[in-house]
Amino acid sequence: MNTQQAKFILHGYRPNGADAGDETFREALGQANGDPALREWFARQQEFDGAVSGKIGAVLPPPGLRESILAGGRVTGTARAHRPWWQQPAWLAAAAGVALLLAVGVARWPGQAARGSLADFAQADAIHSENHGSHGAEAGALQAALSQASTRLGGDLPVDFAALRRAGCRTLSFKEHEVLEVCFKRNGAWFHCYIARRGDFPALAAVAPELVDRNGSSVATWSGQSLVYVVVSKTGRAALERLL
Repeated sequence: MNTQQAKFILHGYRPNGADAGDETFREALGQANGDPALREWFARQQEFDGAVSGKIGAVLPPPGLRESILAGGRVTGTARAHRPWWQQPAWLAAAAGVALLLAVGVARWPGQAARGSLADFAQADAIHSENHGSHGAEAGALQAALSQASTRLGGDLPVDFAALRRAGCRTLSFKEHEVLEVCFKRNGAWFHCYIARRGDFPALAAVAPELVDRNGSSVATWSGQSLVYVVVSKTGRAALERLL
């Protein structure tokens, strides 16, 4: 089984874990566990599927929908014997309603993680701590520097983007541009620092840190001379503010 075949199978894996014991997924899940890139893709896919399911589940059907469907069924009762069940108007109406709810759920999902800002992307990625870890001497040195109380965030950091990338620092792709990630610990709390080239994201022109709270996390975003930084804290805004 190659990666594309595994992805095809894992697309059908339900985000609530109900398929964990299904033999259909066993080989694909095993391949994801041994392939970091596939594992990262699968985690994002499960997050997306869970968010869409939650949004659809939260949408209530309009009042009177059931009665309207039943009334339509009664009107067309004489023709029912001559049509397959899936061509009957009541079922077609129900299918159209499901399709509409799915479209609304996808459109309104806070998928700014997929279509929006670098901060949204970083915050969504930081949720999955099993995917994180620093690699290479350069990443280790940066992690050590960020862990020091004397290192203040909010300006340029001691980062050589190319050297970090070559050394094997965790690298992600957002809007076809590379983003590096280094985790560090300060005052007993873990933080996730995402670094991108400023030229790849010209819309992020803010020099001073901008802090926002979203989905239980706090995110700080700022720009240096040539790099953009996003730091995500899952322990609250106050913990992040103390680093700036």
